[in-house]
Amino acid sequence: MAEQKPNRSTPTSVAGEVEAGLWAQLRVIGNIYWISPVRNRLILLILGVFAIIIVTSAGQVLLNRWNVPFYDALSRRDFSAFVDQLMVFFAIASVLLVLNVAQTWLNQMARLKLREGLTRDLVGEWLQPRRAFKLSNSGPIGVNPDQRLHEDARHLAEMSTDLGFGLLQASILLISFVGVLWTFSSGFVFNVAGYSFSIPGYMVWAAFLYAGIASWISWLVGRRLIHLNADRYQKESELRFSLMRVNEHIDAISLYRGEADENRRLGFDIDRLLGAIRLLVTALTQLTWVTSGYGWITIVAPILVAAPVYFAGNLSFGGLMAAIGAFNQVHDALKWFVNNFGAIADWRATLLRVTSFRQAVQATDLMNSVDQRIKFTETDSNQIVLESLKITAPRATVRLKEKKAVVKEGERVLITSEAGIDRTLLFRAIAGLWPWGAGTVSLPANTSILYMPRSPYFPPGSLRGAMSYPQGEEAFSDEQLVSALHELGLTRLESMLDFRARWDRELSDDEQQSLAFARLKLHEPSWVVIDEALDAMEPAAHERVMKVLRNHLAKSTVVHIGREDKDEKLFAKVLHFVSDPSGHGLENEGTEGV
Repeated sequence: MAEQKPNRSTPTSVAGEVEAGLWAQLRVIGNIYWISPVRNRLILLILGVFAIIIVTSAGQVLLNRWNVPFYDALSRRDFSAFVDQLMVFFAIASVLLVLNVAQTWLNQMARLKLREGLTRDLVGEWLQPRRAFKLSNSGPIGVNPDQRLHEDARHLAEMSTDLGFGLLQASILLISFVGVLWTFSSGFVFNVAGYSFSIPGYMVWAAFLYAGIASWISWLVGRRLIHLNADRYQKESELRFSLMRVNEHIDAISLYRGEADENRRLGFDIDRLLGAIRLLVTALTQLTWVTSGYGWITIVAPILVAAPVYFAGNLSFGGLMAAIGAFNQVHDALKWFVNNFGAIADWRATLLRVTSFRQAVQATDLMNSVDQRIKFTETDSNQIVLESLKITAPRATVRLKEKKAVVKEGERVLITSEAGIDRTLLFRAIAGLWPWGAGTVSLPANTSILYMPRSPYFPPGSLRGAMSYPQGEEAFSDEQLVSALHELGLTRLESMLDFRARWDRELSDDEQQSLAFARLKLHEPSWVVIDEALDAMEPAAHERVMKVLRNHLAKSTVVHIGREDKDEKLFAKVLHFVSDPSGHGLENEGTEGV
């Protein structure tokens, strides 16, 4: 059989497709919420915010109209009218205060539901069977998924709420006050060289022109922020991962006196992060020249626009203040883009990271099901068949020496290898986790196979839950749990069934392996594939495990991938895993990110 080259399509290329357009990214997010259980609650919250913003805008229009009689009363020194207008102000302000509080509550609840829907979707997609493993071997997009699942999802939900409702409020304010400002502009008469003329909607056009120029300059200066923010978040995740790695292995680091070396390694990550932040600081500083300068000019801009009419005597002081108030409301709505450009760039960067991650997660199913891969099938003959199996690793190719290996029901088979070969590759290939290579893996249909990795996994929680995993804590009785512990020499744990801990830290390596086989005894699978779990056990623990395999799991089919034991007669059949000098590693083939 001709060697099949690994397919070069990886989630990294998918991320590039997502990056191609904002609308594609928004469609991804829209689809997430459309199928989310929080959809209806989220729609109600958005409608509630929409209604409050409309009522608030009406109140602000009334408050703007209040400017005319209030400032005219001041200009006339009419104390009675002044007091009356103060009462009107307090009434309007009280209603607006209640509306502001209600809007804040609705905003926070919408933020909560946005995060709930997004996080649950991302975690659910990521933890589809075997996707997380495939993604972890698929290049940069699979590195540090916790950053995207936790921090990026939180950041995107919060920023989407703030920016979305801010844009909605700005749009409604614009619609509400454009008419008011247009009406004020209709009375503006300009006197130039003895001629009088008016410009319909004069202050409206001035506001649009002023805000438009500022928005265009902000985009030119600040568009780099999108990619700079994305790079900064990537460097943050790399530093956090490095810190977690050091913390997880601090015992070994201390024993080797490797603190100085780890400090140097962490220093590299810190330097890369600081370099990304410096670029971001420079870009933000450049943008601040635009936004802050624009903000200072805005203080006098409406007065400068209306001044010719006021000094010509065609506008009262109250009318001037009302026109300035309306101009500021329209202008505030129009300058939303300028004020929020830094946040928009941050949001775009986070949106890109979240959508590219989600699409990459889904793409792993397609990426690993193309023709140029190991073929995985099911057989009705109730046996495992490995035919012409060749596995392509990052730097080499390995294969099963036997052209066609058959493991029949009830057999005990050992698969051993030459020194220096990563036997875990074969374990992963049989389990369907490693698709790169050639040949066929056929597994028995309608049969559950229990795979035991070299390093056992125990979820944090009670010992009962660790032994019952992945079933619930009530899957086995106390008598069954205690019996399994006793059989594997873990009698000291018999009184700790409900004790909660991180068992990978509470137990020694040998105890962890023994506990994994105690769990195996409880589940009594028909088929078991073991990855080197027997090789490093102490003789007493090894003998107890062999006793369980002989007696309690006598009818189970057992495949052990590991070292050959001349004194052990459990395995009647031996297969061989060897290097393939004619093959090429994935790096030589140029496949990305594997």
